[in-house]
This record gives sequence, C-alpha cells and structure tokens, in this order.
Amino acid sequence: MNKILNRRRFLRGTALATTAAATSLAAPALAQSKPIVMKMQAAWGGGIFLENAQSYVKRVNDMAGGALKIDLLPVNSVVKTSQMQDAVHRGVLDAAHYVPAYWYSKSKTASLFGTGPCFGWSSQEVLGWVNYGGGQELFDELMANLGLNVVSFFNSPMPAQPLGWFKNEITDAAQMKGLKYRTVGLAADVMLEMGLSVVQLPGGEIQPAMKSGLIDAAEFNNPTSDRDFGMQDVAKHYMLASFHQSQEFFEVTFNKKKFNKLPDELKSIIKYASEAENSNFYWNNTKRYSEDLVKLQEESGVNVHRTPDSVMAEQLKAWDKVVDRIASEDPFFAKVIESQKAYAKEVMNYLNLNQPDYKLAYKHYFG
Repeated sequence: MNKILNRRRFLRGTALATTAAATSLAAPALAQSKPIVMKMQAAWGGGIFLENAQSYVKRVNDMAGGALKIDLLPVNSVVKTSQMQDAVHRGVLDAAHYVPAYWYSKSKTASLFGTGPCFGWSSQEVLGWVNYGGGQELFDELMANLGLNVVSFFNSPMPAQPLGWFKNEITDAAQMKGLKYRTVGLAADVMLEMGLSVVQLPGGEIQPAMKSGLIDAAEFNNPTSDRDFGMQDVAKHYMLASFHQSQEFFEVTFNKKKFNKLPDELKSIIKYASEAENSNFYWNNTKRYSEDLVKLQEESGVNVHRTPDSVMAEQLKAWDKVVDRIASEDPFFAKVIESQKAYAKEVMNYLNLNQPDYKLAYKHYFG
C-alpha cells in the first residue's frame, strides 16, 4: 500500500514539475525582466508624420511584449530639431525620428540617403539599395568617419515631393529664377544652381514666411502636410512632380552604446519594425495624400498642375553640376554616388523593361 501511495505522489510531483517547466518555457523570455525604456524625440509636432512615428513606435512596443518601451516625444520636447542627432550621439536622447536632410550640414553625403539625385529610381529602390546594395554599410562608414555614436534604420518610402506652392503656374524654368524658395538638403544646392534664392526653414515656419513675404514659393513634402500647414491660404498654384526631392524616407536613429547593450531579440525587433513600417507608411500615406489633394482642389480652390517636363529636365542638369562639383571635392561622396548608380542601372533596367505603362491603363478606365 505504501509503495502504491509513494508511486502516486511521485507521479503527481513529476506532472506538476513538468507543467511548471512548460509554463516557464512558454512565457516570452523578453517579458521576464524589467522593461527597458528609451526616449525618442520626433522632428514632428503633429500631423501625418507624427502619426507615422507613432506607428513605428507602436510596432516596436507591441512586439517587445513589455520588455522594451519607447516613449515618443514631439518636436522640441528636449532639443531643437537641428540638435537631435547630437543629442542622440551624447545620450541626451536615446533615439530620434527624422530625415537625414535635417543634419546634412555635417556632411553633404547625408543627403544622398533619401534626398539625393534621381537615377531613374523611386524611394522604394533607394531603400532597396540601402538594404541590398551596400547603402547601409556606406552609411555606417559615414557615421564612423564623423565619429558619431549612433546606429540608424531607414523606413517609409515617400512619393516624389511636389515642386511646391507658387503665386503663379510654372510653365518654364525661367519663371523660377530669383524666387525666394524654401527647401532643404541637397535640393537647396540644386535650386541655387537653377537661379533661385533658397531659404531653409522648419516645416511649421513655411506658411507664415510665405504669408509675410519672406519667401515667394515653397515645398514641404505632400498634400496632407501642406494642407495641415495651411499652404492653400497663401498660394493657389500647386505644382506636382519634381526631381529636387524625388525620393526620401525617414531615419530612425539610436544611441549606439545603448542599442548595443540591448538583447539580440530587441535589436531585431527595432530593425524589423522599421521594415514593417515601410508597407504601412506607403499604404496609409498614399491614400491620405490622394484624399487631401482632392480636398485642396474642391474645398480650397487650389489649382493643381503637373510640373512641365522641361522644368524637370533643367533640374536634372542642375543635379549633374551639383553632384560633379561635390564629388570632385569629397571622395566619399563620389563613392556613394557610384554605388547608387550601379544599383539603379541594374535594378531599373529590369523594372523599366518589365513594368507596363500604368498611365495607359488609368486613361483607359478614367480618361
């Protein structure tokens, strides 16, 4: 009888131990320690870009299961936008959400990561170059050359940015000469080459500057943001399509020392959340931009025009001069340009041969 009872107790204890072990194994390893909190400042005070930053942060936080929590702070919460990269480098901020054009004064090569010349490619292909054409390695090399303690990921392929807002329709490049025009990054060099007087302003200052006459024309990024800024109240001619910034995306940058201390699982979540946000951004933003373009036309009386090919051809000529000049002075800039050209030549050869003329199908159905 005792042997039977002992055997029953043994089996019951073994079953409990097995259940406990299984429960322990089933619990995510990431959730068993105290959450790591990281402070990330965005370059956006509101609008769709802040929503995009929130979307990326939500993906990280959801996948981390409580092991990592990124707190997103709006623009100027800790430092000014122009100081964000330095703040991440020093550890004043753990991370930042912005675009490379906002810190390209340190190196004009930075503008090649999103706001460089167009080699017949879109933002999608530039991100392809970053991930599969050696772009990320070149960016990391640039960070090392500049002595910056940061690691960055890129996401959210933006559609080409409009030429912008003007008092009159632009039908010829000659009309633009002498205009005081707002843009950022290498696009400033391109517009200077075309004879414009360039003013670099933060997004929130564009509309007041145009209203006061400080600038004559301006671009920011897209119909939704432009409508939120109230550009329709200071100009009625909106020129779509341009090569000045025909491809761009966000940079999500982290303090390198803090990032390197994270468990490998959390590093992967930060990286792959960035990739996941690519699709969400494109689907969400192109729909919103389309809706707001219609509202600008129908509700605000904005005249929407496509920039003439002749103007964009002049932009390409200006790009050639700017790129050749900088490349002759900066070997690393030239190295990045050659890498981009090699990738674009190969990939766009396939895409251009394979893609049908979507405009042809659009006209067939919608006129």
